[in-house]
Amino acid sequence: MTDTDTLRTPPASRAAVRATPGAAVIASVALVELSSGITQGFLSPLLKGLTETLRVTAADLNWISIANLLASVAFTPVLSRMGDLYGHRRILRWNLAIVLLGSVLVGFSRSFGVLLAGQILQGAFAGFFPLLVGILRNRGGGRGKDGEGESRRGISYMVAALVAGIAVGLVASGFVARAVDSPTAALWVPTAAVGLALAATWPLLPESQARPGGRIDWAGGILLCAGLVAVMLGLGMGGLPGWEWTSPRTLGCLVGGALVTALWVRVELRTAEPMIDVRMFRRRNVVTVSLVTVTFTVPMIGLQVANPVFMGTGPAEHGYGLGLDPFATGLAMLPNLLAIAAGALAAPAVAAAISDRLTLCTGSLLMAAGYVASLAWHGSMPLFLIGTAVAGLGIGFLQHSTRTLAVESVPHDRTSVGSGINELLINVGGSVGAAIVLTVFAARTPAGETLPALGAYTTSWTICAVVSLAGAALSLLYRTPKDREARS
Repeated sequence: MTDTDTLRTPPASRAAVRATPGAAVIASVALVELSSGITQGFLSPLLKGLTETLRVTAADLNWISIANLLASVAFTPVLSRMGDLYGHRRILRWNLAIVLLGSVLVGFSRSFGVLLAGQILQGAFAGFFPLLVGILRNRGGGRGKDGEGESRRGISYMVAALVAGIAVGLVASGFVARAVDSPTAALWVPTAAVGLALAATWPLLPESQARPGGRIDWAGGILLCAGLVAVMLGLGMGGLPGWEWTSPRTLGCLVGGALVTALWVRVELRTAEPMIDVRMFRRRNVVTVSLVTVTFTVPMIGLQVANPVFMGTGPAEHGYGLGLDPFATGLAMLPNLLAIAAGALAAPAVAAAISDRLTLCTGSLLMAAGYVASLAWHGSMPLFLIGTAVAGLGIGFLQHSTRTLAVESVPHDRTSVGSGINELLINVGGSVGAAIVLTVFAARTPAGETLPALGAYTTSWTICAVVSLAGAALSLLYRTPKDREARS
């Protein structure tokens, strides 16, 4: 730490960092990510009921995920950079407050517009992970073998807590909706979760010891947000009525967003203190981890709707599917979620045993094997669910490894920005995956029908397996840094 850094960090803050027990820090960051998962998972069981309560169509509900996604893209780079500059704990508190405000709006929702406004503010949960990683990596300096190991374990617990939160959100909102005689009572589930996380972590999380100083590059932030939001909107809406892939509005969003993003790169290269230093992408490992992140999120998010719909489709009526009711479908999704959590928890030990590069490769190969199993044995419920669990184990490896390596591949004073870039790429890959599956389903849905032919699923699983294999090949380009080899 330099003398300047010491002056920027009040003595009380340094004492607080030393006095905070490691177990309390880990528990706190896990609690925040648990609340993030609940916020992301609580709405799925309620969507069908909202069409009647809020008087909207099923197609209108697409705007919920689109609004949430676009908000995440806008919030992530700004919150990440502010955390590095002004303190990760300070910005995290504001971040939690923003999500809590959004959750209160969702709880009070009696119109679709209010629900969307709440979802936009809830989209700030995308800033949780980068800020928490900053706290973990800066606690005790984050350098050296012990510091790096603690950071990696913390990230594995965060990923597991995130997945557990999604499962808890699904179950909790479904239970409240069934037990309470009010169509909107379950909308308060995320308020309780985020409020608890804010109250419990306020006195426990330590502040970052060192801050590089500087200012926010608002011009770069606005250009980045505008470009990515336009691209994400085009991908999210592409293929829907009025947003055909060749329509002016879809092409305008995609092409315009790409041009604005290119302009952002040019501006950042000429800025002394950029929002995101694009020169980091000259590093081989940064590019490799970024590409692997995209390849694993394409199938992970692309199949989030397809697989549950397949599970709920009745073979007697449509000739395929597992014929599960909504509650059974939720239970059938648990093997995948549990495997993701298990993979994230096991990833640090696996990486220590076989290297980061082979962990990335193994995760991608497991995903490919899981999708091949879905393709080959979709007529058997046990084998199909085993396939989703195998893919989930690979996802867990990659959820942990890409998020860890995204941080370790950038300078120490860009911890949150490095993690924020990874979160942005998760959104990009997920949007691409959703767009691919949407296009396949639209092409394989007979006129006048609401459900696609079986070929839509088999094609989607095949594409996801191929993309996962591409991720395995790309992961072999990763090189373990020399300083880490020397410590091994």
